[in-house]
Amino acid sequence: MTDTGRSNPQRLFLTGEPGCGKTTVVRRTAELLALHGLKVGGMTTSEIRENGPRVGFGIENLLTHEHGILAGLGPKSGGPRVGRYYVNLKDLEEVGVGAIQRAIDMAEVIILDELGPMEMHSQRFVDAVERSLASPKHLLATIHKRAQHPLILQIRSDPTYTILEVTPKNRDNLSVDLVNRFIATK
Repeated sequence: MTDTGRSNPQRLFLTGEPGCGKTTVVRRTAELLALHGLKVGGMTTSEIRENGPRVGFGIENLLTHEHGILAGLGPKSGGPRVGRYYVNLKDLEEVGVGAIQRAIDMAEVIILDELGPMEMHSQRFVDAVERSLASPKHLLATIHKRAQHPLILQIRSDPTYTILEVTPKNRDNLSVDLVNRFIATK
């Protein structure tokens, strides 16, 4: 039931301060879209904590539920450093890029959580995001508040894209609004 002939797909982006609830809004929206019969794919990220402190970030393919490590403490991944974390390019490209491509091929709504400094270190990830933007599928993505990658700057300046700020005031009701936007163009 995937609609590949959509001429005006939704391009919705969420931004906000770290910890404001962007990922939570995206996950709730994905669940609600599935309840409305839309096939959702793509990737989400999450914090990895050990006894309280954050020690890294995980990545998940929404269609296959495959998990990987996006970044962790210590240079064992051999990837670039972002803040105190080292990006695991292998898992980002296998799990993340694979999830995006699978969503482009099989889903009606593509989820990209998150477009941020860690993810943008992978040219394969950037290319996959560009393919998702060019696809006829709906797209919901989160954008790191302070990311300055050229693709993110391009997204922010494109008047055809909708960028919404997640705040403590709107985060609990934002998922319903997002679902309504997607359903209206189903």
